[in-house]
Amino acid sequence: MAEVRRTKLLIIGSGPAGYTAAVYGARAMLAPILVEGLQPGGQLTITTEVENWPGETVIMGPELMAKMRIQAGHVGAELVSDIIASVDLSQRPFVAVAESGAVFEADTIVIATGASARWLGLDSEARLRGRGVSACATCDGFFFRNKHVAVVGGGNTAVEEALFLTNFASRVTLIHRRDALRADKTNQARLFANPKVEMVWNATVSDVTGADGVTGIVLTDTVTGATRSIGVDGLFIAIGHDPATSLFRGQIAMDEEGYILTAPDSTATSVAGVFAAGDVKDKLYRQAVTAAGMGCMAALEAERLLAHGVAVRAQEAA
Repeated sequence: MAEVRRTKLLIIGSGPAGYTAAVYGARAMLAPILVEGLQPGGQLTITTEVENWPGETVIMGPELMAKMRIQAGHVGAELVSDIIASVDLSQRPFVAVAESGAVFEADTIVIATGASARWLGLDSEARLRGRGVSACATCDGFFFRNKHVAVVGGGNTAVEEALFLTNFASRVTLIHRRDALRADKTNQARLFANPKVEMVWNATVSDVTGADGVTGIVLTDTVTGATRSIGVDGLFIAIGHDPATSLFRGQIAMDEEGYILTAPDSTATSVAGVFAAGDVKDKLYRQAVTAAGMGCMAALEAERLLAHGVAVRAQEAA
């Protein structure tokens, strides 16, 4: 029979939100257990230079996450290399079962499972990811000063990414597979009025060219099937993200895209004692520093809930 581990605070996920929740949870004497999941460190482990983390001029993404992991362990969090396979939020304590068969009972849970960018699925795209191919203009736009970049997508995210990139790039080409954008009219008006932006309609990216960095892309016309190549220095994919929330579906309130809903100015979810932090609930900013901030909030809110619960039980006993 599998061993049952009991903890005051179980953290599911190990990006900036998860590791920060572990640090604050440990410092609050909650003896948290953090189950790292399939990709310890999250999306930052597949990035290169990070220039917008406070206190670091330049740091590699994997190095930053390694430092955060070490810090979490140093202050007393227990880090478990496993993957949570099922969660039951209908009972107290909450129960989570890992793929290894380990069972965790938790008074509170922080969900920090993150989200993953949708990619085009091209071999060349995967090969050049982090070397000119990106899914985050806010993260990487600074590296393309006075360069020509392309953006793929047709919704608000794609338009906002394209407009943001005009602050750095000399030229931005927005590629959409249809002949009209899905973005709201205000964003479209701003886009079409920007002299740095050009549109390519009815086209998909079928290949990314370059050896050690992006040098161009191959476009396929969705109407005629004809192909052509254009030279670009960078390619930004803006076709959406998928939050890693399937584990909690049907047990916790989410929006239509699967992002976990939380109370205003809080990480508290629709289930008392369960908190959500980072990209799993944030589809607006998606930054490491905001995820870390939410991890801090989640741990502090968990600690306060537990302290209140202890006070109530003590009062009842009296």
